[in-house]
Amino acid sequence: MQGIDLHTHSNISDGELLPEVLVQHAAKAGVHTLALTDHDSMDGLKRAEIEAQKYEIRLISGTEISSQWSRPATKRTYGVHIVGLNMQQPEVLEQVLQQQKQIRATRAVDICQKLEKILKHDFLPEILQQVDGHTDRITRSHIAKALVERRAVSRLQQAFDRFLKEGKPAFVKFEGLGLAETIQAIHDAKGFAVLAHPTRYDLSATNIRYLIGLFAEHGGDAVELPPAIDPSSTRQMVDRLIDEHQLSVSVGSDFHGAHMPWLRLGNIPKIKENQTGIWEKF
Repeated sequence: MQGIDLHTHSNISDGELLPEVLVQHAAKAGVHTLALTDHDSMDGLKRAEIEAQKYEIRLISGTEISSQWSRPATKRTYGVHIVGLNMQQPEVLEQVLQQQKQIRATRAVDICQKLEKILKHDFLPEILQQVDGHTDRITRSHIAKALVERRAVSRLQQAFDRFLKEGKPAFVKFEGLGLAETIQAIHDAKGFAVLAHPTRYDLSATNIRYLIGLFAEHGGDAVELPPAIDPSSTRQMVDRLIDEHQLSVSVGSDFHGAHMPWLRLGNIPKIKENQTGIWEKF
C-alpha cells in the first residue's frame, strides 16, 4: 500500500500545482501509483500521464464529482463527493463532467454576486485570474483565497465560516448529480466509484452510517479511509461500516498544495488485514 495516493488535485481545479509538477512532487514523495482527481474534471490527465511516464509512476485516471444525497427522515439534501477511478472509457464520463462544469460556473457567479452585495466589491475578476479565466474551474477555495487577499477575512477557514458554508450569507448549493446517478455515470465509464472522505461533511454519526449504507445500496465500490489524524473511534466506525456493507477501501491524501500543509502527498492511512484495496481491482 505504501506509495499509493488515489486522491490529489492540480490547478485544473483547486490545487496549487500544475499537473506535471504534481507528478514531480509525487515522485519525490515516493508515490508509484497516483490518481489525479480534480473536481468535476479530467482535463489535466493527459499532461499528468506524459510526466508520469518519465518517473515510472502509474497514473490512474480520476475525477472527484460533486454529488448530493437525501435522507427522508431529515427532509434535507446533503452534498457529497464521489471519486471516480480507473475509467477505462473516460470519454463516456465527459458529457456528465461538462454539465457539472456549467453548474460550477453558474454557482461561482452567483456566489460572487452575493459577496458583492455584502462586501461592495466584485471578486470575480480576481478569482478568474487564479483559474486562467476558466469560470467552470472555480471552487469555493478560490473564492476564499480572494477574500483573504482582499483582507475581507484573515484565514481561508474564516471565509467559509463567515460567508461560504451552508447557512452563511454567500452560500449557494451545488445542484449536481444525485448519488445514484453519479455512481452509474462512473460505472458507465468502466470505472470505480469511491465515497470520498466520509467524515468531512459535518455529518452526525447517524448520517454517516446512513450515507455509507446508501452508497453501498446504489452500487458504490469503495470508501476512502479517514486520515490518521481522525480519532480512532471515527476510524473504527468507518471500518465497521465498510465490513458490514462488504465494500473495498481507497486511500488518498486529498493533496492540494502548500496552503494546506496538513495534507501531504503520499501520507495515507493504513488498511486493515481484512480490507481490500480498490487498487487491487485495477
